[in-house]
Order: sequence, then C-alpha cells, then structure tokens
Amino acid sequence: MRIVSLNAWGGQLHEPLMPYLIDVDADVLCLQEVVRTLDSKSDWLVYRDHGVELQQRANLFEELKAALPGHDAFFLPVARGDLFDGDRQLFSEFGLATFVRKSYPVIGQAGGFVHGEFSANGWGVHPRSRNAHCIRLFDYEHDYPITIAHMHGLRDTAGKGDTPARRHQADALVEIIRQVRQGDERLVVCGDFNVLPDSVTFEALGSLGLVDLVTSRGHDDTRTSHYKKQPRFADYMLVTPDVEVIKFDPVAEPEVSDHRALLLDLR
Repeated sequence: MRIVSLNAWGGQLHEPLMPYLIDVDADVLCLQEVVRTLDSKSDWLVYRDHGVELQQRANLFEELKAALPGHDAFFLPVARGDLFDGDRQLFSEFGLATFVRKSYPVIGQAGGFVHGEFSANGWGVHPRSRNAHCIRLFDYEHDYPITIAHMHGLRDTAGKGDTPARRHQADALVEIIRQVRQGDERLVVCGDFNVLPDSVTFEALGSLGLVDLVTSRGHDDTRTSHYKKQPRFADYMLVTPDVEVIKFDPVAEPEVSDHRALLLDLR
C-alpha cells in the first residue's frame, strides 16, 4: 500500500501538482489545504487577508476527483469564506481531501474538529479552525484492516511552539482515531501538524503506539524552496510497530507545494 500526505497549498503550483498526484499512484492520498468553489467560472481565485494575496485553484477538489476516477473521494471543509475573481466575491470552501483507491473498501471513518468549529460565513480569527479525517480500510490482498488518519494542525502567528490549543488539538486527534480504530490494528497518522518535533503532540500520539518517521529517520526538512522561513519542520508521518515500512521519503523533487509530499510504502 502506498500512502501520500501533502499540504496542497491551495493548488498554487497546479501545473506540477496535478501530474504528480496522478503519477505517484498512491492508494491513499491525504491532502490538506484543498479548495472547492461551486459557483466559480474561473480556474483561479484570489485569497486576500491583511494585504496578503494568494492564488487559489478554485475547484482543486473537483479536478482531483476527475483525474482519479479509480478512487473514492472525501472532502471535509473547515470553513467557507471569501475568495475573489477580480472584484467579484465568491464563497469558497477550504479543508481536507482524502482519496482512497476503490480496491480498498472504507469500512469505518470519522471526521471532526481538532480546533474550533465549522465557520460558514468567513475564515474566522487566528488561530483558525482545523479538522482531521480518519478512515479504516480493508486490505483484501493481505487480509487485514488498517486505520489511516490525517490532520491539518492550527497555525499560530506566534510560532509552532506548544500552546493550550495545541495540547487540546493533540488530544482531539487521538479521540477521533479511537472512534475508528479497532484494537491494536495497524495505524498510520500523517499531515501538516504545524508543530515542532518536541511537541506534546507526539506524546499524545505515542499513547497509541505511534512513532514518527520524519524525526526517527534523521530527516530535518519537510518544506520546499518555496518556503523561506525556519524552522523547516511542519509535516509528519507516524506508524505503529506492526506497519512494515518498505520506503519512506519526504519528497524533495518535484516541488508541488511549499510543503514536501510525504510518501510511505508499507505492508
């Protein structure tokens, strides 16, 4: 089984992003920062916030659904806010997307908020709401279930250090996982956590037997050249000991976001 986790950055690097997500041939894609705008006639919209303007791919989720017809697609918005097509203001949804190859049936799932609540009429104040998605699949070939969860952790303008909100976020993620996972079965947890390697997040996830592959294997960079700041940690992928890791790679090339894709081959 191949799992890929990526903060898609609103599809800003759409040209290399789409072929990468198709060609990587993942069984499970866990994507953060995905956009869906039902009323847009334009491919690109603009996000505006306090003088910052970012290009957003208006219907990245729908494009990926069309490009991956062999996958079941799930979209979990965290908020609905304003994007702009010139001076025209449109409501757009922003959140998580999960794509699962149809040969792996989804036999359980839960989604929920790890920080805040759904905002229907604006992006909200910082730190903005965040959510997680957890799925339980069955692997017919190897005759076992596996649980996979991903999260987009809250962004705090003060930095990536632990806060009470991040401690709550970690506990909320564990609770969502426990709603889905059965017993001590195989478990993979990934995403853009927006925390440092010494975060209490890993203590909480350690209670489920999880170990992070980024730090434990000596990787110190999960960002691309499009991200100019320090520190270079943001994205993580954790597994339980019964997951046999065939390959793990924080993908440096191609650059399809300001985050690296995290690629895991397992059995």
